[in-house]
Amino acid sequence: MPDTPQTPASSPVLQHLCQIIAARTHGDEDCDTAITELSFFRREQQTNPCSCMVEPSVVLVVQGEKQMLVGEQSYAYDTQHFLLNSVDLPASSQVLSASSTAPCLGLVLRLDLRIMADLIAQGGICPPASQSSQPGMALGTVTSTLLDAFSRLLDLLDQPQHIGVLAPLIKREIHYRLLMSDQASRLWQILATGSHSQRIARAIDWLKTHYTEPLRIEELAARVQMSSSSLHHHFRQLTTMSPLQYVKWLRLNEARRLMLSDKLDAATAAFRVGYESPSQFSREYARLFGLPPRRDISQLAQVGG
Repeated sequence: MPDTPQTPASSPVLQHLCQIIAARTHGDEDCDTAITELSFFRREQQTNPCSCMVEPSVVLVVQGEKQMLVGEQSYAYDTQHFLLNSVDLPASSQVLSASSTAPCLGLVLRLDLRIMADLIAQGGICPPASQSSQPGMALGTVTSTLLDAFSRLLDLLDQPQHIGVLAPLIKREIHYRLLMSDQASRLWQILATGSHSQRIARAIDWLKTHYTEPLRIEELAARVQMSSSSLHHHFRQLTTMSPLQYVKWLRLNEARRLMLSDKLDAATAAFRVGYESPSQFSREYARLFGLPPRRDISQLAQVGG
């Protein structure tokens, strides 16, 4: 049976999590922690959508409200709903509710699908009734049992001598709670050996490390043992974009990083990420980011400076 009790927004556990994250993010927007795969975020004002790659993770807001935009889909989440992502997805993140006196606070825990596979292999967890293909991102209901587990995990930050032993156990419990949540079917479809979703996840892993190379759909489909038409259909179903659009997103965001961080000019960055035509790069860059490369990087540098 899935976990069902929902936690009220004013619960002591939620307030406790809010205090911990607020204290550890003061003056920072994003903060890694001493617990592997766990990070905090803080935003003190509403924001415009910001391009990002969302890893397989669970995102929990303990104060405020955010939304994730994936293609034409929007996922607004708050203290009552967690964001669950099962594959690496290009998206845009936006803060909907935040202020200096009541900042948007939350945490991100990267999922370990091996832990979930092990929990399923042990038996005792019934598969969900429906495991049909679904988008890789969804909203789940925050329950008291899930919050309690996160509370115990965050309490370990004040007990660093116990993190090495206890954190893996609590993270394993959190993964179990997610498998018992109302989003269990989304995780099962990724974990099921030979499923379409698992094969798309393998295709995504390959694209992430070979995005500078020419994309040949037939070769990618053969690599994950699918037909080209099936690859296209299920890739779009899981990510809301085609494999080619996915590769373009990877290339353009890496080029943006190279221009901003490594001070490369647009043509050099374009060639570095796999474009053969600087003019095509500029057109597609402006289509994604709203400005041509030079103007966009100039604005970003001014904001960063």
